[in-house]
Amino acid sequence: MTTTSPPPDPTPWQRMRYQAGQRPGHYESWFLRANHPTTRQAFWIRYTIFSPHGRPEQAIGELWAIRFDEHAGIRAGKSEIPLAACRFGDGGLDVRIGAAALTPGRLEGEVQAPHRLRWDLRYEGGGAPVLFLPEGYYAARLPKAKAVTPRPFVRFSGSLEVDGVSWPIEDWVGSENHNWGSKHTDTYAWGQVVGFDDQPDAFLEVITARLKLGPIWTPPLTILVLRVGREEYRLNTIAQALRARGRWGYFHWDFSSRAPGVAMHGRFEATPGDFVGLTYYNPPGGSHTCLNSKIAACDLTLERTGQPPLLLRTTHRAAFEILTDDKDHGVPMAT
Repeated sequence: MTTTSPPPDPTPWQRMRYQAGQRPGHYESWFLRANHPTTRQAFWIRYTIFSPHGRPEQAIGELWAIRFDEHAGIRAGKSEIPLAACRFGDGGLDVRIGAAALTPGRLEGEVQAPHRLRWDLRYEGGGAPVLFLPEGYYAARLPKAKAVTPRPFVRFSGSLEVDGVSWPIEDWVGSENHNWGSKHTDTYAWGQVVGFDDQPDAFLEVITARLKLGPIWTPPLTILVLRVGREEYRLNTIAQALRARGRWGYFHWDFSSRAPGVAMHGRFEATPGDFVGLTYYNPPGGSHTCLNSKIAACDLTLERTGQPPLLLRTTHRAAFEILTDDKDHGVPMAT
């Protein structure tokens, strides 16, 4: 646990890790997400490099977009573009996948199948980057999958067009995120909340994951980072992950963790209709299914020595994803 924030400059955490032509497999994504201020609406947009192990000539850029709406439903689309038609700057956030672009504070692009989504969005704000792992882990070979939130609190404005219908985006709150690695984590439940209903400045990111080491599965490993007020709690070392608890199913997830002077336990949940299924290619080969929702509920209880418990809740502003190889989840696949 620590209450010291990392340096506020997001640039080192936005820069690309992929090296053109590298033979080891690699995936790398920059994704942005936000929720409507009051209703169950959200969007998720993802710019990705995918390079299969040993076959750098088959590397591609992937572009994804999803609109979540409790009344109009979920609409998702994806495009795959040869890497020769993509460009990635190495000094900060400068991502071009075909005609789509992501630069600091601006994103625009389009996907056409199975649904057509076009976006032209600006965002501002940020806060200090949230390091989901201990800082030293980012330069290490393990873990093979790494994640950081360079700008955890941003506000989006602009337009999102879905199958020809324009959706104005005005002051939606969300985050700018970056992850990369040589393989996807084998299975996990992941969640993020940017502002709880009664604590709009609180930020939570948490994962419960299992890794497959040869024929052996690890026990569930849970790490989390919580910012609330001026405090930051990082329960994210490997030793901490082994002591923590986490269990998920379709479509709920319970987790808990503690350290000297602090304990947290919480729950994410959503209905099956709040999810859409996506196929994630894995650099070593094969693929996983990501069940993706951005309108889930989350409850969290924070206990600190000498203070009353703090209860945090959101009814529909939580990101909730499950990565699985199971085919019996019942969620419609979009890609």
